[in-house]
Amino acid sequence: MNILITGANGQLGNEMRVLSAAHPKHQYFFTDVVPALETYDLDICDKAAVGAFVEEHAIELIVNCAAYTNVDKAEEDEATAMKINAEAVGVLGKQGVKVIHVSTDYVFSGDEHVPCRETDPVAPRTAYGRTKYAGEKTLLAACPEAVILRTAWLYSEYGNNFVKTMIKLGRERKELGVVFDQIGTPTYAADLAAAIFTVIEAPMWQPGIYHFTNEGVCSWYDFTLAIHELAGITTCKVAPILSEEYQYKTPRPHYSVLDKSKFKKTFNAQIPHWMDGLRRCVKLLK
Repeated sequence: MNILITGANGQLGNEMRVLSAAHPKHQYFFTDVVPALETYDLDICDKAAVGAFVEEHAIELIVNCAAYTNVDKAEEDEATAMKINAEAVGVLGKQGVKVIHVSTDYVFSGDEHVPCRETDPVAPRTAYGRTKYAGEKTLLAACPEAVILRTAWLYSEYGNNFVKTMIKLGRERKELGVVFDQIGTPTYAADLAAAIFTVIEAPMWQPGIYHFTNEGVCSWYDFTLAIHELAGITTCKVAPILSEEYQYKTPRPHYSVLDKSKFKKTFNAQIPHWMDGLRRCVKLLK
């Protein structure tokens, strides 16, 4: 199968590239708006360019790892976020091929006190959440047989993310305040990439919306303590603080745990705990 992977230079895109070596029966076309080594130049907002690429390379499946993910900047420029997170997703959905698209926990309000299921009502409170939910609707209207994977708290050894930032700050500072009243599940991008390949390799194509994160829950404070322990950082004191003390530019969900029962049952999948994923990531970062 010929597979187009967009956003190939991002966290998830890079993990898809690494894992693709374990699935050599497919032919992969890694693309990004800013080309890099072994990456094709493709702007998913360009309808004509996308159509030409899909036709030229006989693409049979698109895995969309591209997104506008800067939560604060999206609030200032929702039009650009909407173009990338929704309009471009619609372009991908109109190519007449299978699509796997990655969405976010931000489509929910964050006020829940139990893990969110795929059937729960959405209520995005940020521009990022609104544009990602718009992308879900746009894709399903264009390609009802698409697979959407909602995830949360993504990190990896690639790009900028919370794990790498906490390791850097832990080595630079003697004290660090991290919020403890936001609860979620850290998700190693390599495990999300593995989940995508689980969908691809399934005996039957199973369209729909699914939730995928690692197992378990924690706060950002707990997550930071685990990061520092695994990274061997002992000289930085980490203190728990309230969200209001951090003064976010854009509100963050207080509870964004996703129920993964549907994914596990549909694909007979075993999902690693977030500590397991973190151990593997920090080992590679070392």
